[in-house]
Order: sequence, then C-alpha cells, then structure tokens
Amino acid sequence: MRVEYRYTYETTPEELWPILNDPDVLKRRLPGCKRLEEVGEGKYTSELGLDVGPVKGTFTGEVEVLDPDPPKEYKLHLKGSGKPGEIDAVAQIRLEEQEGKTVLTCSADAHVTGIMASVGQRIMGGVAKLLLGQFFKGVEQEMKRAKS
Repeated sequence: MRVEYRYTYETTPEELWPILNDPDVLKRRLPGCKRLEEVGEGKYTSELGLDVGPVKGTFTGEVEVLDPDPPKEYKLHLKGSGKPGEIDAVAQIRLEEQEGKTVLTCSADAHVTGIMASVGQRIMGGVAKLLLGQFFKGVEQEMKRAKS
C-alpha cells in the first residue's frame, strides 16, 4: 500500500525539524500513543491504541529513524503487530521551504496483514491519511505552543 500526504507549516524547516524529532512531541501527538521509549540512537519502541474504522486494537512495535539529513529529510522504518494485523512500513519525510513556509511531504510504502489487509487498500489508505492528518495538525499546534 502506498500513501502520500502533504502538510504546510507556517515556519521554516530549521524551526520545524527539532519539533518533528522530539520524542515528547511524538508521544503527545501520535494518534493513540500509549508509550514511546527511546532504546537507542534514533530507535524507539512504541504502543499505540487505535480505534479508526476497521483498525481497532493495540499495536506494539519499533520505529527507527534512518538517513537523517537535517533539516531536509529522513526516513522512518516502522514495524508493528497487534490484533488487527501486522505492518511493516518505510516512510520518506521531506521538508521543503516555499515562500517562508515549510511543505512537508510524507511518502510511505506499507505492507499490512490481517484485518488491515482484508479491508482493502482504499479503506486502509483513508485510515492512514486520517491518522497522518491528525499527527501533522498536532505538530502544528506544538509549533504554535513553542513560539508563544
């Protein structure tokens, strides 16, 4: 399954980068995040409780930040499993400055199993975009809070 998402922030990539990479921000803003613990440089274990459409249940997994190039881009490798199935995904996050704003582009390729695979790519793509939208909007709120 391939998912593309864009979000525009009213700030520069240099100001956005540390917020996007702050474990406390991630823990507060990842939808359903119950636990996010750093276990090494750029490596985390996590637990997410989700209840969106057909995706209901708790996921445990690992997140690894790969190839960081501050403040331009990085990759995330996510692996998780739970009652709804398993996911193995790689997401490319790019930050591009345009007219004093930052356009964040997330391009992800995910392989899913279980209920998540059985409901189809169209529905799962919609769920993924909903969750990404919630996360990036939450990051925007964190940016506003940091500036005030």
